[in-house]
Amino acid sequence: MGKSWTITLMERLSAGFEAHADPERAGPMAAYMKGRFPFLGIPATERRELQRRAWKGLPKPSERELGAVARASWREREREYQYFGADYVRAHVARCSAAFLDNLETLITTKSWWDTVDLLATRGVGTLGQKHPSARRAMDTWIESDNVWLARTALLFQLTYKSDTDATKLFRYCEQRMNDESFFIRKAMGWALREYSKTDAPAVRGFVHAHRDSLSTLTRREALKWLER
Repeated sequence: MGKSWTITLMERLSAGFEAHADPERAGPMAAYMKGRFPFLGIPATERRELQRRAWKGLPKPSERELGAVARASWREREREYQYFGADYVRAHVARCSAAFLDNLETLITTKSWWDTVDLLATRGVGTLGQKHPSARRAMDTWIESDNVWLARTALLFQLTYKSDTDATKLFRYCEQRMNDESFFIRKAMGWALREYSKTDAPAVRGFVHAHRDSLSTLTRREALKWLER
């Protein structure tokens, strides 16, 4: 069932996407992503409706099928297919085992940019981390990775955890990468700290103050944005 089921879904999706492609929109959409990916030119709201039509009536995927669909979407040329794959993972990853992290690592490190990585980090890895301690432990390795997107994921995976955030881990990860010169790492640290400041403002304010000479201006500004609004 896995292969034929995956093909059925992807054929439905492709037919809908191709029928609604808009070259006039595609150019500006590609430009917004720095020309890294070609686009069909389908707005997000319309794309999500086409996605729902494509999977309507099909059974919920098994873990193996979910991985197959995600990888198939990543093999397609236009960026809308990767958006579909990330959305499909988000919809079904809660039923997966910790082993699905291998699939997420592949997606995060392939055709990488913030538009897919951030969703996979928060709603893919983050969801697995809430269920499986081994997925959370794996972030101890990812935060040290030379791959900026894996390290960014480790910083962001707890973004929606609120009071369930492991603050010790969050602050330790920020300390490990605070000298990183990557914009994407510095921005992610600030974002993660800002979100946690909504749960524990004194802790974040204290961390930023204690490391004010080591954190980048970007990270400090982002971290304190909600507190100083």
